[in-house]
Amino acid sequence: MEELALEWRKSGVKEGDTLLIHSSIKGVFKKYLKLGIRLSAEDILDSFISAVGESGTLLFPTFNYDFTKGVAFDINTTPSHMGALTEAARNHPNAIRTGHPIHSFVVIGAQSNKFKDVNNFSSFGADSPLGLLHEMGGKIAVLNMPEKGSMTFYHYIEEMCEVDYRYHKVFTGSYIDSLGVIELRDYGMYVRYLDRGIKHNSNPAGELMWSEGLYYGSRPYEGFGLRVVSATDAYDFISNIIKTRGAHNIIYELEGE
Repeated sequence: MEELALEWRKSGVKEGDTLLIHSSIKGVFKKYLKLGIRLSAEDILDSFISAVGESGTLLFPTFNYDFTKGVAFDINTTPSHMGALTEAARNHPNAIRTGHPIHSFVVIGAQSNKFKDVNNFSSFGADSPLGLLHEMGGKIAVLNMPEKGSMTFYHYIEEMCEVDYRYHKVFTGSYIDSLGVIELRDYGMYVRYLDRGIKHNSNPAGELMWSEGLYYGSRPYEGFGLRVVSATDAYDFISNIIKTRGAHNIIYELEGE
């Protein structure tokens, strides 16, 4: 899939990158079907692995919200609910999965061992994979998805800024570790105040990122639809907005507005 790897590089992916990928791959499938080529999720995964090269590292969200409903989380077998590409990554023989039972990530590549023992309590805390991505100077790529529903990194920024429209909530459930040991564990999430009518909508933040030239690549369904941003640039820009202007109508909106 060297042709696809070249497309990703045109959008800002570079060899050696540590890259978090949020994805909808239907558009890529359709492009290739028109050429008479039927791709698999594994083909697209291989193209991203090729794009960052042997010195690069890929992260994929493997979120699953069943733990919040009383379903046991098994770090070895609980599937991702984030799409076919993330499941292909989870099943990759070299994948390492981080420990949070709601917001886990799988990591493949040269720096994957740095994520091996990440078992953060809070989904988006400083010690989460998003915090480590930020510390490592990584990038975030979004394939054919709107800002809302894809840029989980905003939640990390919100937690670091201790925004007043979210609070820490604890979930308790059965957890099955990599050795098959079952125990009851507590994990946290920085959740919205639903009773205040807080609704997540980061589409305006995305438009601001485009206007500031922070995104490279293409908007959803333009070309191959991949956009890339530096985690450091995104953090600095959005955290400054939160601190100086507030996040209302930029990252969140109120019910009925």
